[in-house]
Amino acid sequence: MNTVLGHDGGGVRQIRLNRPEKRNALDLAHYRRLGEQLHAAIGDPEVRVIVFAAEGPDFCAGNDLADFLQGPELGPGHPVVELLHALAGCPKPLLAGVQGNAVGIGATLLLHMDLVLLAEDTRLAFPFIDLGLVPEFASSLLLPRRLGHVRACQLLLLGDRLDAATALDWGLANQLVATTELPARLEETARRLAAKPAAALLAGKALLKAPLQAQLHNTIDREIEVFRQALAGDEARARIAALLARIGER
Repeated sequence: MNTVLGHDGGGVRQIRLNRPEKRNALDLAHYRRLGEQLHAAIGDPEVRVIVFAAEGPDFCAGNDLADFLQGPELGPGHPVVELLHALAGCPKPLLAGVQGNAVGIGATLLLHMDLVLLAEDTRLAFPFIDLGLVPEFASSLLLPRRLGHVRACQLLLLGDRLDAATALDWGLANQLVATTELPARLEETARRLAAKPAAALLAGKALLKAPLQAQLHNTIDREIEVFRQALAGDEARARIAALLARIGER
């Protein structure tokens, strides 16, 4: 089964996570396919807007931790590292439609989208500390900027979950829609963007991102180094093993 689906139409490239039996958790193969799809969309002059969506009841349950522990050490050239930097530097507008659980990378990914639509059943979670890990994908930079220090700590240090209505109220999304209406609203929004003058759209995004761009990439690299150290530690490995055991018992 193809775990990442790509579809083009009307200047829009839709990239869909397609591993619903695993709640769209990302393994290394997933990261590679997402990177291939993203780079192809960036390099295609016919694609004006890139959309992220997912099959099944959940958007993304985060990293496939069992696969992650067995993979190569995080560093330059690693599929995860390459995808994070590619998304952070993507010159084309990024749009996401989210339903169900968006956990870990499934939540931090949304901080790099230009527009986010949430279904009413969406729940965001950033459980890094509970796993003995640290925030990733520049969330330690972006969440405090968006929400302020105390709310960022509520999500990143306490690990509180965030429902869709609160996420909208806090400025982490643009719209809240009925779950059944999400695909149609996502397509409508993507086509509105794609109909804009192409050069002006790219230039407008570049101007919006420019003040933070260097800091964004530096933060991603700094977090990855601390994350790598934490992942190799006994605390994280014990907590991840306990979580995998609980999942296996279900």
